Amino acid sequence: MSTIRIGLIREGKNPPDKRVAFTPAQVEEIQQLYPNVKIAVQSSDIRCFKDIEYKNSGAEIVTNVNDCDILFGIKEVPIDQLLANKTYLFFSHTIKKQPYNKNLLQIVLQKQITLIDYEALKDSQGNRLVAFGRYAGIVGAYNALWTYGKKNKTFSLRRAFECFDINDLKIELRKVILPPIKIILTGGGRVAKGAMETLDTAGIRKVSSEEFLTKKFNEAIYVQLGSADYHIHKEGLNFNRNEFHLNPEKYKSDFLKYAAVAEILIAGAYWNPKAPKLFQHENLSSNNFTIKIIADITCDINGSIPSTKKASTIIEPLYDYNFIENTLHKALSGDENVTVMAIDNLPCELPRSASDEFGRDLLDRIMNPLILGKPEGIILRATVAKEGGLTSNFHYLLDYVKD
Repeated sequence: MSTIRIGLIREGKNPPDKRVAFTPAQVEEIQQLYPNVKIAVQSSDIRCFKDIEYKNSGAEIVTNVNDCDILFGIKEVPIDQLLANKTYLFFSHTIKKQPYNKNLLQIVLQKQITLIDYEALKDSQGNRLVAFGRYAGIVGAYNALWTYGKKNKTFSLRRAFECFDINDLKIELRKVILPPIKIILTGGGRVAKGAMETLDTAGIRKVSSEEFLTKKFNEAIYVQLGSADYHIHKEGLNFNRNEFHLNPEKYKSDFLKYAAVAEILIAGAYWNPKAPKLFQHENLSSNNFTIKIIADITCDINGSIPSTKKASTIIEPLYDYNFIENTLHKALSGDENVTVMAIDNLPCELPRSASDEFGRDLLDRIMNPLILGKPEGIILRATVAKEGGLTSNFHYLLDYVKD
């Protein structure tokens, strides 16, 4: 069997991303499981794992990956760093026709690159096989609690990125001391489950939607809301999940009843642009809107949450939104403002732990199909481009890549 050379590329996009596709331990495991696979790691002083850790795990440390067959990254590869006739795996952010990456896909086609997009790696039922969603949820909920402590001067936490890994972060959560406030969490996928992990670790009790709306508590509590909890049919019909997913425009938001009793909103639900917004701008000025902190993990700019006017960053994680003036202000600049956390790369705050879980999924679910071609379909369904053309699953991008 011929040797397959896999390269772990140095992340080139700014701001720098410390995550990796495989940890040093996983590199060692791959080379044990697949004797014909040799892994080269492009030297980097940015990664959360050092070159020496990879070298000690049996990888070759190289300055370039020109002689590799398959290249693994995380973020989009800068156009001037793309190597022709290679197979790449990374988050291309092109499959939803994102305007800012149109040229990236055009160059991929010109250079005869085989592009496999992590976001499109799914099983036969359409379930994603690899993702960073859990860590987005873990860090997003942590940041919501960090913000509350900072805004109300009640407790102090280290930033998530100052924690060594997930275990260190969970120890830090022991410092959380909350009054009897109510927290809303939206969503039911990986992101929401990650957020629940943080809230549960912090000792915050989960209650039903009915209890959340009708009862008073002597402790901090949270509710997890699904689409059926805060949407009602415009014609008064019962909520139908399939209909909502296919035709969300037939529904309107019923979220305000929750906003009238909560202090924190953690938004982890996927939002379809055809679906109603959670609330409207004018609702924020109502006396019945008591939410003062919004952690928008989904970070849809001008999406389901009107106060998410821009993404924030790990370095500057917060900004204030004044609903009366419809203006943005410096974080924590006034009690009358809503404080927004809308970091769009949350897993980067815990890069070691996030990379370990992501790499584990890649190793367990993707390496076999990629190296041995079994089971069939997984790689093909995720291949956006090959031999200078779009594959059949991605023909809908033809108009996107035209000049």
